[in-house]
Amino acid sequence: MAGRRLTADVDGSFVVFVIGMRVNAYWKLHRWLPVALAMPRMLREIEADPESGLLGSEGAFSPPRTLLLLQYWESVDALREYARAPDGEHLPAWVEYNRETAGTGDVGVFHETYVVDDGDHESVYVDLPAFGLARATDARPAEGERETAAGRLGRTDGEDAAVTPDGEVVASDGGPAGRR
Repeated sequence: MAGRRLTADVDGSFVVFVIGMRVNAYWKLHRWLPVALAMPRMLREIEADPESGLLGSEGAFSPPRTLLLLQYWESVDALREYARAPDGEHLPAWVEYNRETAGTGDVGVFHETYVVDDGDHESVYVDLPAFGLARATDARPAEGERETAAGRLGRTDGEDAAVTPDGEVVASDGGPAGRR
């Protein structure tokens, strides 16, 4: 894996969905534990359904009190269909949160939704297995035209640089990059 550079290969648009919770009152376990336990159930449900539209996900913990889940979806419609399904895990959990916990200040929840148009993204993963978008879609070597961020975005204006394994900064046209 040493020296390996990957990028995500995605055709078409997709959705990045960030969802999470913040524990505001640790001592109120009865408020935040049901919220924390709902997400793994939802994730198992949508991962088990290849038609759900979920491409993949990554989880994170931001100490001392925030849980975060990064999801990649085929479309906003697929995400909304899952969120509104009356027989799924999400809708009852959302109703329960609003009835029992919202407005108490004990647990905060959030989500952000980003629609990414075809060609409007770039990624690089150095010395990692496929991760994030590359794991959710297709990973390919970040080499040649995909060596730099500009190249991965389909730009060839020479305004980007790469760093070689020996630490040399090289412009996207192969020449020295100069000062930045």
